[in-house]
Amino acid sequence: MTISGISEQIIRAVNTILKDMGVAEPRATLEHPENILHGDLSTNAALAYAKELKMNPRELAGKILTALGDYKLEHVDKNESAGPGFINFQINPEFIGTEIVRISDDEKFGRTPVLKSKKIVVEYTDPNAFKVFHIGHLMSNSIGESISRIIDYSGATVVRLCYPSDIGLHIAKAVWAIKNNLKELPSEDTAITLRTDFLGKMYVYGTAQYEESPEVKAEIDSINKKLFEKSDKELNDIYEKGRRWSFEHFEALYKKLGTKFDGYIYESEVAEPGKKIVLAHVGKVFQESDGAIVFKGEDYGLHTRVFLNSQGLPTYEAKEIGLNTKKFADIPDIDTSIVLTGNEQNEYFKVVRKALELIDPKIGTRTHHIGHGMLRSTAGKMSSRKGNVITGESLIEEMEEMTLEKMADREMTDAEKKIVATDVAIGAIRYSILRQAPGGNIIYDPEKSVSFEGDSGPYLQYAAVRALTVIQKANEAGLKKFSIKDILPESGFINQDSFAVTAGTLERMMVRFPEMVERACKEYAPHHITGYLTELAGLFNSFYAGNKIIDPTKPAESSYRLSVTKAFATVMTNGLYLLGINVPPKM
Repeated sequence: MTISGISEQIIRAVNTILKDMGVAEPRATLEHPENILHGDLSTNAALAYAKELKMNPRELAGKILTALGDYKLEHVDKNESAGPGFINFQINPEFIGTEIVRISDDEKFGRTPVLKSKKIVVEYTDPNAFKVFHIGHLMSNSIGESISRIIDYSGATVVRLCYPSDIGLHIAKAVWAIKNNLKELPSEDTAITLRTDFLGKMYVYGTAQYEESPEVKAEIDSINKKLFEKSDKELNDIYEKGRRWSFEHFEALYKKLGTKFDGYIYESEVAEPGKKIVLAHVGKVFQESDGAIVFKGEDYGLHTRVFLNSQGLPTYEAKEIGLNTKKFADIPDIDTSIVLTGNEQNEYFKVVRKALELIDPKIGTRTHHIGHGMLRSTAGKMSSRKGNVITGESLIEEMEEMTLEKMADREMTDAEKKIVATDVAIGAIRYSILRQAPGGNIIYDPEKSVSFEGDSGPYLQYAAVRALTVIQKANEAGLKKFSIKDILPESGFINQDSFAVTAGTLERMMVRFPEMVERACKEYAPHHITGYLTELAGLFNSFYAGNKIIDPTKPAESSYRLSVTKAFATVMTNGLYLLGINVPPKM
């Protein structure tokens, strides 16, 4: 029997008791008590149904507990009422110990089949050609990559997509600026970071001129139209070179971040198809207004947005229609299409999704939008329009340098330190992003993020490395492998005091890992895993400090404690993987 099986038998028993008492349709639920010392599972059924049965919640809890005495709840050691009417259940240590030994041999522990046979598309990161890859893109990449891994762990087929912006007014601004500064254009053998830095500066310059000069504005608007039509060779050559440089740099960053997309759909690919779809639905979904084509969102409690401007060019909204239509055309049998964007696009996406529903209900109803907050510097919100932007690459490099300073006295080669520094830097950033729900803004604290102690990515990585080091030493010492039969009561081990100490909160917390994965998957919320791993690391560190794991004088206890350590290493490694964080070879 599994933990979920134990939960199901408790729910069946409580529902049967409630029905016998007169509840028409009882639906008892279980959750974990806030304090693990109060039990492994808890139900609020007495609170939920006291009014219907005209009883005091505590009185009802007592009656349910009495009735539970007639049920043989397998692997449940005791149940008791608590607080205003909760009923807590504690699973027996034999079962917990057996699970720990099983986990210690299961490298795939945490995988669940809840999304088996589902195909889910996740679109995230979506950088802009001719602009820098800023920390907002790190935000999207971290959340999107984590959600993709969690969905994959839950049994679904995941298709990772990226929607880079490679056409539009921002491109025209940069192309205009480059055309007017061709002497400064870097050569092909210049470092890619310097080439893309130049592109970013050109975008900022072009934007400033567009806003300040009516003449330049007219030139850039004309360039925008020519780029869309591909009608000017000189402009096309500048555009193609800048586009290639941008995407070459993005690919290098994806590799460093551990992201590999299954496909790309570029904005330039969906502009014309999006325009055609909008035109085909004028009078049905869209309306003409002052020479433009708009969607009257007010009819659906939303707001009006322009899909084709007065020049007949598709806006972001029309391109979004083309993009999402192309997804469902190119990838058969999509069950859900998830799109990650910044919170500032939440209302925009509601309009787009409603338009999609009216054009093709299958696409609209299966498209799910997740808005995320901003990663802010201490100076406030970033702006690539003004140039005061923190690039994703510069933030990673800063974290690498801080990590190398902390490791100055470590006995490692420079090459080893560099690998660890990159893993720790990315772990620090990703943890800071994923420690809270996706919708909130984050004020990034560099010093705190690379701390090896408490509430940080490196803290979790260090706990995993510590466990793996113990396992390596145990293997070198030839420590006997513990088996499930050693846990059984007849072995005699279960009655030893050492087991009572170790079969406690750490083990009970570890067996919950699949539930954490399932919850994070259901809610598209990696922060559930982040919080869980932080608590788990604290429990392991206390276990490590309070127990001599490899003790030649106590082989049975040592073998079991090694199983606990192996189980922890598995859970922590797998959990960090779901957050997109590597476990370094050493720290």
